[in-house]
Amino acid sequence: MSGVTRTPTHLTQGGATDAGIGASTLRPDGTLKVTGEFAYSSDLWHEDMLWGFTLRSTVAHAEIVSIDTSEALAQSGVYAVLTYDDLPTEVKNYGLEIQDTPVLAHGKVRHHGEPVALVAADHPETARRAAAKIKVEYAELPVVTDEASALAEDAPLVHENRDDSHIGHVPHPNIVHRQPIVRGDAEAAARRADVIVTGEYVFGMQDQAFLGPESGLAVPAEDGGVDLYVATQWLHSDLRQIAPVLGLPEDKIRMTLSGVGGAFGGREDLSMQIHGCLLALRTGKPVKIVYNRFESFFGHVHRHPARLWYEHGATKDGKLTHMKCRIVLDGGAYASASPAVVGNASSLSVGPYVVEDVDIEAIALYTNNPPCGAMRGFGAVQACFAYEAQMDKLAKKLGMDPVEFRQLNAMEQGTLLPTGQVVDSPAPVAELLRRVKAMPLPPENQWETTEGADVRALPGGLSNTTHGEDVVRGIGYAVGIKNVGFSEGFDDYSTARVRMEVVGGVPVATVHTAMAEVGQGGVTVHAQIARTELGVDQVTIHPADTRVGSAGSTSASRQTYVTGGAVKNTCEHVREQVLELGRRKFGTYHPAWATAELLLEGGKVVTDGGEVLADVADVLEDEAIDLELEWRHRPTEPFDLRTGQGNGHVQYSFAAHRAVVEVDTALGLVKVVELACAQDVGKALNPLSVVGQIQGGTTQGLGVAVMEEIIVDPKTAKVRNPSFTDYLIPTILDTPTIPVDVLELADEHAPYGLRGIGEAPTLSSTPAVLAAIRNATGLELNRTPVRPEHLTGT
Repeated sequence: MSGVTRTPTHLTQGGATDAGIGASTLRPDGTLKVTGEFAYSSDLWHEDMLWGFTLRSTVAHAEIVSIDTSEALAQSGVYAVLTYDDLPTEVKNYGLEIQDTPVLAHGKVRHHGEPVALVAADHPETARRAAAKIKVEYAELPVVTDEASALAEDAPLVHENRDDSHIGHVPHPNIVHRQPIVRGDAEAAARRADVIVTGEYVFGMQDQAFLGPESGLAVPAEDGGVDLYVATQWLHSDLRQIAPVLGLPEDKIRMTLSGVGGAFGGREDLSMQIHGCLLALRTGKPVKIVYNRFESFFGHVHRHPARLWYEHGATKDGKLTHMKCRIVLDGGAYASASPAVVGNASSLSVGPYVVEDVDIEAIALYTNNPPCGAMRGFGAVQACFAYEAQMDKLAKKLGMDPVEFRQLNAMEQGTLLPTGQVVDSPAPVAELLRRVKAMPLPPENQWETTEGADVRALPGGLSNTTHGEDVVRGIGYAVGIKNVGFSEGFDDYSTARVRMEVVGGVPVATVHTAMAEVGQGGVTVHAQIARTELGVDQVTIHPADTRVGSAGSTSASRQTYVTGGAVKNTCEHVREQVLELGRRKFGTYHPAWATAELLLEGGKVVTDGGEVLADVADVLEDEAIDLELEWRHRPTEPFDLRTGQGNGHVQYSFAAHRAVVEVDTALGLVKVVELACAQDVGKALNPLSVVGQIQGGTTQGLGVAVMEEIIVDPKTAKVRNPSFTDYLIPTILDTPTIPVDVLELADEHAPYGLRGIGEAPTLSSTPAVLAAIRNATGLELNRTPVRPEHLTGT
C-alpha cells in the first residue's frame, strides 16, 4: 500500500525444532513491545491522511430534535461531516447477533456517549473543534436504569418493535434474553436440607481497560473498495457487519489486523471501523481515527453489572442438596453479546459442584446504561463471585473447613451437569483445591524491617497511613468453572493456510490465519505447532487479514484450541503431501518409505525409529506445498429455552485461588499480599505463556475485587468516571505475588490434549480476595468492588 508506514509485518521465527510444542519459546514481538518499537494501530500513518472524530451524545435517553452541522462544515480544514442522513444504504444498524446498534443515532439516543455525527479534517484538533460546533437539540426522555424501571408496567421501551429471534420467549421487551435451567425438584430437595443459606450479591460494571485505545486507518481503493487496518478481535465478524452498511461486497473491503494493545472482549464489537470507512469513502482520502481515553470508555462495551440471588441447601454431613438462583444482568442500551452471556451465566451458575436439583433463571436487560457485552470470563465471573460466597456461608454454618467442604461436593469427570451434559474430560476440582491450599503461605508481617516499617508492604502503601496498627490478615479460597470456545450450537471453526517450501537450501513454513493476536501469544504457539508437525526450524507468521478464511474471535479461551487446531490440521495435511512426494521420488530406494511410520524432524524425513530417509529440501526441491483448510471442534447444541437442557459447551476449564490479604480495619484499606493459583491446562503448549496468562487473568480478577467499577448515575444513566484518574486499575504496586501450580491432565478430544486457559483465573481470583477480606474482618461483603466505606461502615 503506497504511502503507508508502520503496517503489520511478517513475523519470522527461527529456532531449533525442539522449540516446538511444550517449549517456553519467547514471543517474537516481545522485545519490540518492551522497547517501544512495536507498531500498534494507533501508530499507523499515511502521507495524505485525514483525521476522524466522533461526536457523542451528552445525554442517555432523548429524542433528537435537530442536528445543525453548518458551522462545523464551514471550519477551515474540515473535509466532511456525516450524520445518519448521509449513510449510503438502507442498512443503518449492525450487531454481533442482533442488529440493533445504529451506525449513527437516528431519532433518539439510548445511552450516554452514543455516536451522533462524524467529522474528517486535516488535523485531529481541527476535527475535535469542528465536532464541538455541531449543534444537537435533544428532548430528554425518562431513563431505564435497573430491573425495576425496565420491567415496570409503564416502563419506556428501550427498543420498540423488536423483531429479533429472542423476543418470542421473553416476558417483557426490555429483556434481551432469558435462559432458565430446571433439573430435578429443587423445592422437594430443599425440604431435605439440614441447613439453607441465601444471599443477594451485586457485581459492579468492569471495564476491559486495555491500554491501546480503539484506532485504525481506512484507505479508499481504486476499485471503489476500502483497505482497513484496525485493532480488533474478529476480522471476519467486523467484515460481515461493515459490508452491508457500506453497500460493498465483502471482497472489496480488505481488512488487515494492526497491532493490538489488549482487548479482553472489548474489541469484539465494532468501534471506529464503519465510521473510518464512511469518512474515507466520502472524502476519497485515507482517514485515521484514534480514540482518546475518555472516548474509549464510550467506544466499547463493558462487563455486565449483575444482581444475583442464591439459595443453597446442604445435609449436616456437608452434601449439597439443591440450588436456586436468579441472575439479572444489565446489558445496557444494545444487545451486543448479551444473549450468549446469559447462556454462560445460567449454565455455569452452579459452579464446579455436584448439585442434582436446581432451579435457575438468568436474564439480560435492555436499559439506558452503557452497552455491555464480552469481557474475559463472559457471564461466569459474576456467577462465580456469588456461588463461592455461598460455599463459604454453608461451610461456616456447618462448622466445616471451607476447602474441605468444596472438595466434598466437587465435580469430576463423569459428573452430570444441571444442563444434562456429562463432563467427559478431566475435572480435577478437588485436586486443584488441595494443591493451592498446600502452597506455602507468605510470612507474617512482611513490612517489618530493621529500619522500621516498609509502608510499601502495608495497606495504603506509600500514602503512609499505617505502620502496622489495626492491620489484620485474612485468607480465602475460591474455585471456578469456565466453558471454552463458542457454545450453544454455534458453528465454531477456524481456518489455516500453511505453505512449505525451500528457501536458501532449507525448508521453511509460512502460517497464515486471520487470528487476532491481542497479546495471548498465538503467533508464538502457531510457530511451535508448525515446528512440531513439519520438522522445520524457521517459521514465518503472515499478518492476519481477510484474505484467508475466518479464524473466529480471539475470545472464549478458544484460539489455541480452535485456530491452533486448524494450524495443526493443515500442517498434518502438508506433511502428508511432503511424504507422498518423497515416496514418489525415493520410494524405490528404501522399503521404509512404504512400510514405516514417517515423520518430519530437523528438516529430514525420518522413520519412527529415527532412521533418516531423505532431506526435506531434496524432497521438495523447487516445489511448494500450499494448503488452506478449515477445522472444527465437536458440535454443541442450543440449550432448551424452557428447561435449559442440552450439550451446550465443548470443554470446561478450572482454576482455584488462595488469597492472602492484610486489611487496615480502621481505615478500610486492603493490601493483597498473595494470590496463589492452581489450574489444569490440559497440556502447556508454551509453559511461559501459560503462566503469564494465568497471572494476567488473576490480576484482572483482583481489580474488580477491590477497585474497578464504572460508576453510572442512577438518575441520569450518565457515566461519572470515564478516565484512568477515576477508574482505577491495578498497577505493579497493587499486584501481589502470584505463584502458579500448573496441572496437565489431557483432554483427549482437544488438539495435543490442551485446555483453553485465559479466562478461568479471572473467575476465582475475585471471590478468593473477597473471602480473605471477610476472613479478616468478619463482614459479609456481598458486592464488588469492596470499598473502604464497606469495611469501616462510614
